[in-house]
Formats: sequence, C-alpha cells, structure tokens
Amino acid sequence: MALMPIKFNLAKRVKLAQGLWLLYWLSVMAGILVFSMGIFFKIELRKRSEIMDNNESHFVPNLLILVGLVACGINAFGGKVCHDSLDTIKFTKWKPMLKIYMSGCVVFCIALFVTALLCFLMQISLHFALAEGLKNGMKYYKDTDTPGRCFMKRTLDMTQIEFRCCGNNNYRDWFEIQWISNRYLDFSNDEVKARVQSNVEGKYLMESVPFSCCNPGSPRPCIQHHLTNNSAHYSYDHHTEDLNIWTRGCREALVSYYGGMMNSIGAFVLLFIIMQAVVTIGLQYLTTSLETLADPENPESESEGWLLEKSVKETLSGIMTKLKSLFKGNQVQEGDAEAEAEAANT
Repeated sequence: MALMPIKFNLAKRVKLAQGLWLLYWLSVMAGILVFSMGIFFKIELRKRSEIMDNNESHFVPNLLILVGLVACGINAFGGKVCHDSLDTIKFTKWKPMLKIYMSGCVVFCIALFVTALLCFLMQISLHFALAEGLKNGMKYYKDTDTPGRCFMKRTLDMTQIEFRCCGNNNYRDWFEIQWISNRYLDFSNDEVKARVQSNVEGKYLMESVPFSCCNPGSPRPCIQHHLTNNSAHYSYDHHTEDLNIWTRGCREALVSYYGGMMNSIGAFVLLFIIMQAVVTIGLQYLTTSLETLADPENPESESEGWLLEKSVKETLSGIMTKLKSLFKGNQVQEGDAEAEAEAANT
C-alpha cells in the first residue's frame, strides 16, 4: 500500500507544478547565497591565514562553495521538470531520469546536513588553530626584515585594532616574548644590557604592549609601557584602574567572530535542507500523480500521488535486498576472475 496517498485533479496538479517551480527557483537563489557565503568565509580566513596554524581550515568554505554550485544545478533541473510536467510530450523525456534525480536529491540533503554539522564543529578546530597560530605570530612580530614574516607585524596590529583585542589570551602574553627587534635596540645602553643579561634566553622582555593594543576610547593617553609599575605613571594603579588598552584576548575575539559567522551559515544551511526536502517531496507527488493518470490521453482525468509506493518497512527491505544482490553479484564476479586466473596459471 502506498504511503500518504493524495488524490489529484488537473487544477491541483497545475497549482502543485506552479508552486514547485517557484520554490525551485527560490532554492536556486538560496544555492547562490550558500556559494556566496562560502566565498566570503574563505576570503575572511585568507585575511588572517598567517595567524592560523591549520592548513585544513579552508575545507568548510570550499565545501560550501561546492554545495552552493550543486544546489543551483539540481534546483534548476527540478524547476525545468516542473515547467514541462504539464506537457505530456515534454514530460515523457524526463521520466527515465527522475528516479536517479530523486535519489540524488536525497543524497544532496544528507550532504547539506553534513555541511551544516561541519559548520558548527569547525569552531573547535578553529579554537586550537588560532591558539597556536597567534602564539607563533606574536613570536614573529619583530621579524619585519625576515622573508616570509615581513607582514606579520601588520597582520597582528590590524587584527588587534579591528577586533579590539590584545595578545593571545590577554595583554600579558606580550610580556613573555621579545616583540622589539634587536636592530632597534641600543645595546650600549645599560638598561637594555641589563634586561637582556637578566633573561636566561637573552631576550629583551618588558611589561609593555604594541600600540595596536591601545583603546582610543580611553580619556587618558595610552599607557603601553611599564603597565604593572604604578610608580612609573602619575595617579595610576593597574590593580584597580581600568587599563586604557584592550584586555580581551585575540583568540577569544576571533573565535567569537568566526563562530558567529559559522553559526549563521550552519543555521541557514539547515533551513535550506527543509526547503530542499519540501521541493523533493512535492516533486515526488507531482511525478507519481502524472504516472497514475486514469486516462493518460486525457490530462484532465484524476490521478493519485504518493510519497512512497510501498510502506517504509517494505521500501527499506527492498533497498536492502537490492544492495545484497549487488554485493553478491560483485563477489561472484571476483570469484569467477580468481578461478580464471588459477586456470590460466595451471
């Protein structure tokens, strides 16, 4: 017995075909939007690729681009089928392809779900990629004359300014690295020599941060040097007074930015899955109603459409039987090939 059968007359079939045609072209627009989101996300990742220690970070945007292109093709084809469905001659040429097309739509919906899932899960890998990438980027901040690292200072400064952040976890991360190049240090100065000699690794460390950490909204001129030395500044207590530098870490800021982007894209893809499922179900009803016309020569005759020709249990059982027979057929072919090979050797 068919699953969820519905009776159709000509008027209902026309309305269904017209509605599906409109939905299919809306789905094409949605596919273009998914494609555009993938492009935008890829560009945003490329902007800060220097501070991301992960070569696989572009997998999700590449997948979004691919899924968007496939969505445009699949839904444009579906729209054409709906347009031709009311013309018996035109619809006949599409009949042999419809089963393969419907199966492809189901597989595509699964692919969309996997894409949405990856959008949400990518935030975890992004968190670790940024943690390591920012840590390395801060080490290379001073290497403005080293090939391959020339623009690291600019990238980090622009990131801190744009995202209103400082350091990896917080501004104190800058205290643990030498971020001023030796070429700009006067080693004849006693203070410089004392700082370098006092460090086991011979680094020039200080309780200071780059200018890009400064908060322009602060009424006080930026204090970026001797941050924890209260006596170095007038009327200043770093324990109680709000610092006029950004206190939020860049890892948190970037994860929040990219995470919000990925959550939005993932939610949109989930909505797109619902739309894709609706048009696929609608097309199934339209095609089955056209195949079961009481009088094929009379387009005004009544017909019946259904979601599945048999019950869910019977349909799944039939699929499993086909898969088993296909698997057994492959085994038989492999066995025959082995037997022929043995006969040839003897």
